[in-house]
Amino acid sequence: MKFDDPNDLRKDFPRFTPDALEANFKVVDFLNALAAGKKITPAQIVLAWLLAQKPWVVPIPGGTKLEHLDDNLPAADLRLTSEDLREIDEAFATIDIKGAPLSKALDATVER
Repeated sequence: MKFDDPNDLRKDFPRFTPDALEANFKVVDFLNALAAGKKITPAQIVLAWLLAQKPWVVPIPGGTKLEHLDDNLPAADLRLTSEDLREIDEAFATIDIKGAPLSKALDATVER
C-alpha cells in the first residue's frame, strides 16, 4: 500500500508500515476467502460483523467514491450466522496483528 496523499493519516500509523502490512495481510486473505464463499464483498462482511456485535456499535465506513457506498449498503441487510461469527472470531484469535493502530501523535489526543 502506497500513500500518495500527504494528508493521508495512515502514512504515519505503525500498522501500515511495510513489515506490518505484510504480516497483517492474513486478515485480508481471510476476509477475501470468507466473502468469496458467500458471494459478497469483504467490506460487506466487515460491516455486517460490526453490526452484529452490540446494538450500540455503529460502523461509520469511510468512502470517497459512490461505488464504495453502493458496496457498503447491502451490509445493513446481511445477517451473519452464529457459525459465521464463530469462524470470524476464531480466525482473528489466531492472527497476531502487528503495529499500533494510531500514530503516537494521534494516539496522544485520544481520551480514554
